[in-house]
Amino acid sequence: MARYFLEIAYDGTDFHGWQRQPNAITIQEEIESALSTLIRIKTPVMGCGRTDTGVHATQYFLHFDGEVQDIEMLIFKLNNMLPHSIGVKSGMKMDDKAHARFGATHRSYRYDLHVLKNPFLHQRSTIVFHEVNVDLMNQAAEMLVKTKDFASFCKAGTDVKTTLCDVTEARWEQDGTRFSFHISANRFLRNMVRAIVGTMLDVGKGKTSLEEFQEIIEAKDRSRAGKSANACGLYLTRVEYPFL
Repeated sequence: MARYFLEIAYDGTDFHGWQRQPNAITIQEEIESALSTLIRIKTPVMGCGRTDTGVHATQYFLHFDGEVQDIEMLIFKLNNMLPHSIGVKSGMKMDDKAHARFGATHRSYRYDLHVLKNPFLHQRSTIVFHEVNVDLMNQAAEMLVKTKDFASFCKAGTDVKTTLCDVTEARWEQDGTRFSFHISANRFLRNMVRAIVGTMLDVGKGKTSLEEFQEIIEAKDRSRAGKSANACGLYLTRVEYPFL
């Protein structure tokens, strides 16, 4: 038995998130089912993290233990078995102690929005029926890089040991009628990015001032922040490891 990493990408529209659930279709379930069929033994996988229902990933890593004669042939067969919304990009044999979840040192997300209705962006970007001030939202984003405690943007009732995160990048980019939020950190809390985006949109719409945004951060209270943005605009875009 050896440990293998797979790099995958997926459109999360038709799935109830990454993690296997008893009564819902998930990405983990689809991959475990295909792997178990090909390797001919039950093959559980460990992902680099959880993504919620409807969230996408352009880069995602998982590991599994098994006997693989030809990793490239396994990838070819997996891509033929998996639904069109899940693609395996690469695979590699790793040290037995390499861990897809706990070995990751940095993650990056992107959140996509658009202000002009576009049928080709449905379920892949969130439409905003209101003019927003991206410059103001970038000023709010600068505050996040200086923040350590993100309790105000953590899903209520989540059992976490700490709400401290080291955000190294937070910025908005605009391209015509489309704009994206980019954020990188050593770790993320559950629902954190969507809560941040929803609150910053309130800043961009003039509902929340920059001073109030700072007060929301300092309150360390989820009820003070804005409504979470829709899942369909969120993408996990990069996962970094010291050994890759």
